Order: sequence, then structure tokens, then C-alpha cells
Amino acid sequence: MENRRILVDTTILIDFLRKENKEKSLLWKLREEYSYIAISVISVFELFAGATDEQKEKDVRVLLKWFDIIDLNEEIAEMCGKILIDLRKRNKLSKFQKIFYTFPNRFFITAEVADVCALDSSR
Repeated sequence: MENRRILVDTTILIDFLRKENKEKSLLWKLREEYSYIAISVISVFELFAGATDEQKEKDVRVLLKWFDIIDLNEEIAEMCGKILIDLRKRNKLSKFQKIFYTFPNRFFITAEVADVCALDSSR
């Protein structure tokens, strides 16, 4: 496995939590393919917002141990906005479309439009 890094969106985490056969989830495949997986602090919030009972909360806590959690700051928010503008200009996404986009020397990103972020791989 190369030193490949990825930031995953909450939808991928939710899919994993809901699947009975975890090995068939996209997250399972990504764990096999990438040496480093991170999630944003927004994903942490979204997961706990959906953890409606003790077992679901426990499952979220166990899952979170697999990832680095990336805080959002002004620099990242600005970068996300610029990436979104660029993608819209090039007609690469619609409002609710999922995207898969690669940036040289950066994370591979899979996200809902609202969560699009590219983080420098040196972070």
C-alpha cells in the first residue's frame, strides 16, 4: 500500500454503520486501499446527531478511533469555497451530486457538495 491519504464524507461512514456485512462497504475498501484516512469534525457532529441510542453512540465511538479528525478553520473553509466555485464553473457538479475529485499532492476527496475540502497532504 502506497502512502495514499483520503478524507471521507459522513455518508460513507453512515453507510458502513448501517451495513450488516461491513466488508461490502466502501469504507472497508478504502481502508484496504489507503494508508491514512481522516474525517472532518463536521462528520463527528453528524454521526453523534444520528446516534439515537446507547448502542449507536458506542458504535460511533468505536468507529471514530479509526480516523484522524480534521478541524475546520478559515483557511480550509476558504479553500473549500474556491474549489466549489471552480467545479461549478466547469460544470463538474450539481447541487446534490456526490463528487470524486483528485488534487495533485493532496487528499483524494469524496464528499457531499457542502463538505468539499482539499487539505494539503503535509498536514
